[in-house]
Amino acid sequence: MSIVTRFAPSPTGYLHVGGARTAIFSWLLARHEGGRFLLRIEDTDRERSTPEATRAILDGMSWLGLEWDGEICYQSSREERHNAAVDRLLAEGKAYWCECTPDEVEAMRERARAEGRKPKYDGRCRERGLGPGPGRVVRLKAPLDGATSYEDMVKGYISIANEEMDDLILRRSDGSPTYNLAVVVDDAEMGVTHVLRGEDHVSNTPRQILIYKALGLPVPRFGHVPMILGPDKKKLSKRHGATSVFEYHHQGILPEAMVNYLARLGWSSGDQEIFSREELVKLFTVDNLGTSAAVFDMDKLLWLNAHYIKESSPERLADLLPPFYEAQGMAAPERDYLLKVVPHYQPRAKTLVEFVENSAFFFTPDEALAYDQAAAAKFLTPEAKEHVRAIRDILKDLPDFEEATVEAALAAYVESSGASFKVIAQPLRVAVTGSTRSPGLHQTLSALGRGRTLARIERALAL
Repeated sequence: MSIVTRFAPSPTGYLHVGGARTAIFSWLLARHEGGRFLLRIEDTDRERSTPEATRAILDGMSWLGLEWDGEICYQSSREERHNAAVDRLLAEGKAYWCECTPDEVEAMRERARAEGRKPKYDGRCRERGLGPGPGRVVRLKAPLDGATSYEDMVKGYISIANEEMDDLILRRSDGSPTYNLAVVVDDAEMGVTHVLRGEDHVSNTPRQILIYKALGLPVPRFGHVPMILGPDKKKLSKRHGATSVFEYHHQGILPEAMVNYLARLGWSSGDQEIFSREELVKLFTVDNLGTSAAVFDMDKLLWLNAHYIKESSPERLADLLPPFYEAQGMAAPERDYLLKVVPHYQPRAKTLVEFVENSAFFFTPDEALAYDQAAAAKFLTPEAKEHVRAIRDILKDLPDFEEATVEAALAAYVESSGASFKVIAQPLRVAVTGSTRSPGLHQTLSALGRGRTLARIERALAL
């Protein structure tokens, strides 16, 4: 049997971290088994579903590299198929019309609670033989005894007594199918064989299995992954920071770091922490999915991201960085110049945003370079300016501005002047960067180039 998995988000908001992890697990299961991974947009909530949210979900999936097979299925376009299934259940006596109002059903539940029984619909319309009418819904004629059981791929054996479950509604009074009915029909007609989803769906699964059986459809295998918690061990939410996957993109996280981190958040393969996409596909099985809630650790994500930045080619980073400079209000850097700067920050940046913030002085127009006032007062003294002025004259006449040439020139000045490198380094660094922090001085000057270096020195000398 060829495995078919799916991811079925509702476009009522962004692609959140928990949903993205579920998508990653479903994608990995399909790819590991050589099967298919399908995408369905569950957009039947007409009031809350938006095209913008759908676009955000698709953008998030594409950013993570979770390519799906075949066309996207939009649930809202399949209402006719859903209602056809309801009509068949009615014709076969496996469903019935119910005229009980929501208030009446709530009163039944309150009575049951007061009597110590399970609060649920009492089935009073079950054998009345009602037909369609205003305000009426269609309910599944669920078994009254026995149990509904399945082997959860993550949680193990789960069994629910049928008497614990309602005759659930299949069609609302406005004629629209309910979530549980639509999901069963769609998964069956899409050929889905394995459903991995969040544990918040555990209570839906026995109900959906009853619908599968009533329709005579093969029941897929189900697995429910534990939720993701914040550092305070409470369900991950906006109060813990970003929960949208695409927010992490804007924060400068690389997609391979996000996929690696989320895959490892609730799944393991020995003690290994860093996985290429190919390794994840090769090693992933549901057997190693954890049964306990996982805690989102931003520090670990940043550690992984720093690793992937370090391992990326300068060319790739030069492709990714320009929008981050523009987001800081700067012009997109000229590519060849950016390629000179990238290697100096690649080993130390945790995010692309941090990369841009730390390297911004390289791309600030010379006349707009801001000077740290305390640094300028401390290091650009009259005596220090004399050293800077002398070095300017040496740099002006160098045969080239390669790192080795600049480094040799600075060393020669230190030797000839009798000044220590410490005495000349910080004044020169402040002059060309505006602060006391930068990569190695000769590397900084070489990357800036002769023209920028001299222009900035002149400006600093005039302070």
